Amino acid sequence: MLEAVGALLLEAGYDGLTVDAVAERAGVHRTTVYRRWRDVGALLADVLDTASDDPWSPPDTGSLEGDLAALNQEVYEALAGGGPNLTTALIAAGFRSPEAAAALSRFWEDRYARCAVVVTRAAGRGELPGPADGRALLVAATAPLYHELLLVRAAPEPALPHRAARAAAAAARAGAFGTPR
Repeated sequence: MLEAVGALLLEAGYDGLTVDAVAERAGVHRTTVYRRWRDVGALLADVLDTASDDPWSPPDTGSLEGDLAALNQEVYEALAGGGPNLTTALIAAGFRSPEAAAALSRFWEDRYARCAVVVTRAAGRGELPGPADGRALLVAATAPLYHELLLVRAAPEPALPHRAARAAAAAARAGAFGTPR
């Protein structure tokens, strides 16, 4: 059922995503869908909540800049790939459905929690001048990608993931993300 939601969201967008269309795509009667999900927002929320069940963890390259660059490369590939993109479709759906928006927030909180280890490892290697706000650092590293690829809709630039990682790592080394004592 959730695969049908993703496929329809890519093909028809949020406006084409209906319980009837999901039921048809999944090969079930619409009452089967309604038994578990009351509307499209609940279906989208489940798609996003299910994404948090994956085994993903951030890469360990041995350096803060390398870890941020590897994370950024994953984000870049998810956003800059040619054709319809489930990541951007789910983000867009979050603006249309309060349930999807709440699930999207839960998804991001999960990802930030998983990525906290990047900052912990960097601190352990002595790459940071003191305690750092991991979330702020991760947002600073990834924000240029979301800005360029989703907001401005600039042409994909392969150097962007590393350039943004390098800038965020330099700011972190300078203490820009220090936490108050």
